[in-house]
Amino acid sequence: MKSKSLRADVLAGLTTSFALLPECIAFALVAHLNPLMGLYGAFIICTLTALFGGRPGMVSGAAGSMAVVIVALVVQHGVQYLLATVLLGGLIMLAFGLLKLGKLVRMVPHPVMLGFVNGLAIIIALAQLEHFKSGDAWLSGAPLYLMTGLVALTMAIVYLLPRLTRAVPPALVAILGVGLAVFVLGLPTRTLGDMAHIAGGLPTFALPDIPWSLDTLRIIAPYAILMALVGLLETLLTLNLTDEITESRGFPDRECVALGAANMVSGVLGGMGGCAMIGQTVINLSSGGRGRLSGVVSGVLILLFILFLSPLIERIPLAALVGVMFVVSQQTFAWASLRVLNKVPLNDVLVIIAVTVITVFTDLATAVLCGIIIAALNFAWQQARELYADSHLEADGSKLYHLHGTLFFASTTPFLNQFDPANDPPVVTIDCRHLSFVDYSAIAALKTLRERYDKAGKHLRVLHLSERCKKLLKRAREHHD
Repeated sequence: MKSKSLRADVLAGLTTSFALLPECIAFALVAHLNPLMGLYGAFIICTLTALFGGRPGMVSGAAGSMAVVIVALVVQHGVQYLLATVLLGGLIMLAFGLLKLGKLVRMVPHPVMLGFVNGLAIIIALAQLEHFKSGDAWLSGAPLYLMTGLVALTMAIVYLLPRLTRAVPPALVAILGVGLAVFVLGLPTRTLGDMAHIAGGLPTFALPDIPWSLDTLRIIAPYAILMALVGLLETLLTLNLTDEITESRGFPDRECVALGAANMVSGVLGGMGGCAMIGQTVINLSSGGRGRLSGVVSGVLILLFILFLSPLIERIPLAALVGVMFVVSQQTFAWASLRVLNKVPLNDVLVIIAVTVITVFTDLATAVLCGIIIAALNFAWQQARELYADSHLEADGSKLYHLHGTLFFASTTPFLNQFDPANDPPVVTIDCRHLSFVDYSAIAALKTLRERYDKAGKHLRVLHLSERCKKLLKRAREHHD
């Protein structure tokens, strides 16, 4: 059993390394960087998070969501400032993990998670369309037919091979098979070498060559914070997804610490920043990679590709890698979310769609933040609507109100609307046994109600206040005194 899982991890790592290559090169080019920076970042971050992270089976690397964040910084201030940003961003991630804030990912509702996954699946697919261009013009004629045919062949192998055998990862067979066919038949199609030459040496240690001053900090801090936020969000959400796929539990805080440390190492060794990559994680898991070894193999192979195997690797046709990523996009998309659209509440449907669209058009952090805000406002609205009161006259002529629900900022108006100070009898009692007081707005609403009854010359009694409410009231009185 042990040797079987080792073999599965090694093969999955090999497959994932092929899928990491074009992505990391493309993201480095997006950020106006030398492709080797993307590959060094992938090697360092992938290897270190696999060794020390909290989620075996998850793959991290130089991610696109981070590349988008740093483009402006690289254009305006250059590469050295980027390396300092990666260093600071890593430090923020490390602190986030050490402060045990990983559990905050529980605050992300399921519809937001679905929207995030769908948005990233669409981004993965759209990113592949770039490979159907030559310069700025779309391919046409024979080159287009050849590219499309090879992509279709790759996808067919990935989908059909598991029906014949599960001994080897289908994505690996597809990439190597199509690559061999192109080489043997001498087909004129674009290869990885056309994107960039990946031959290079070992990464070398060097602190970023920048003035270490407050002015520099002012430049890099906003980018570092945004980079850390995006990286942590994508990593924690991918960790959740990996937990679901493998039906096991990862350790979010440990993953944050490992990711932060890996980014800091990448910053001083001349690599890009990075985080978990959902596409490559899906490839790794579907290829049978479940242990730490799969990530380590994947990272170390990228270094070997740079040092020794670049002539061979540069011959891999882009069409094979595009085909694999199209399959990943299809497997990543939460198709179940489309089936439940007419079964779940409309507000959840809106959250799924909103997060998907915002992820595609802006960035992940904005999308998840918007999704959480929409979900939180919706929750507050639902809770506010559930506040109600039963009332009846007692034998002594006084009136008793039984209140039910949660009293907080959104429900103060419905709460005050339950009472009629002008027409109520001289003595009114409120029973708060089934009423939860949540915030200062709740105390203010109770105070307002008391004032209304005082103004009408009537006596208001409040029964069964919870301990929490008494504390809130006491604190409010001390504040006013």
